[in-house]
Amino acid sequence: MDTKNELLKKIDERYSKLSKGQKKLADYIREDYDKAAFLTAAKMGEVVGVSESTVVRFATTLGYKGYPEFQKALEELVRTKLNSIQRMKVTYGRISHGEILDSVLQSDIEKIKLTMASIDHNTFEQAVDTILNARKIYVVGIRSCAPLASFLSFYLNLICEDVKAVNTNSSSEIFEQLIRIGEEDVIIGISFPRYSMRTLKALEFASNRKAKVITLTDSVHSPMNLYSSCNLIARSDMASIVDSLVAPLSVVNALVVALCMKKQKEVVATLERLEQIWDEYQVYSKDELNMVTDSVEFSSPGDIKE
Repeated sequence: MDTKNELLKKIDERYSKLSKGQKKLADYIREDYDKAAFLTAAKMGEVVGVSESTVVRFATTLGYKGYPEFQKALEELVRTKLNSIQRMKVTYGRISHGEILDSVLQSDIEKIKLTMASIDHNTFEQAVDTILNARKIYVVGIRSCAPLASFLSFYLNLICEDVKAVNTNSSSEIFEQLIRIGEEDVIIGISFPRYSMRTLKALEFASNRKAKVITLTDSVHSPMNLYSSCNLIARSDMASIVDSLVAPLSVVNALVVALCMKKQKEVVATLERLEQIWDEYQVYSKDELNMVTDSVEFSSPGDIKE
């Protein structure tokens, strides 16, 4: 299976027909894409030793409408390929220490706005209906996406009958948990750059067994979409070694709320049963802080009050 970046594919396919100057640009991008993504057409031409017009023609030769569209493809390549150390260097070169908090929060706000503007509402509704009609729901997310998968699984379990949070410690363990997946089931795969091959293989396995596949990822070009007909796109970004997954979490929240709205009676009944169980087994009796006037009252007997 070929999951090579789209831009690199285009360069490989057209390389033999490129001019001498365009080949120099192609070689530079292959070697230094992390630097190329942040250059203007004029600056790239200066670095490589060709004219600005050669850079623009190179972009159109690869099939892009112009340099801005080509640069977006370069940024996609950077998000996919940069390792953690390179990410940190790129970020530290952009943000001064005093601006970190405001810059990161503003970046997250922008990612949510971009996601709102571009997400397909019909696809979102399709995802909701697919989950509601599934016999069993599997959720898989690895590394930094694991908390998203865990969060979604936790709430799906309160809404739906049969939910499986796939344990992802090893590939063999993933397949063992998916062994009974079938066409009446759905798998939700969550992956953002750097993409997880284990998640992709899980989606491939499920697709081959005719299960429905929903993906939550960052781009229509994401390899996660190879096996999915229901692609939820949420913008992510890199901040130092940290993956910004605020927008994806908002989409997960929206899914949960939409599902709750569709199954209000069942969800209320489930929560009422849980409250009874929690009271009966004193689940929270020794783990709650009760506010009493201006002091804190500890629920556990014998604890000190302040």
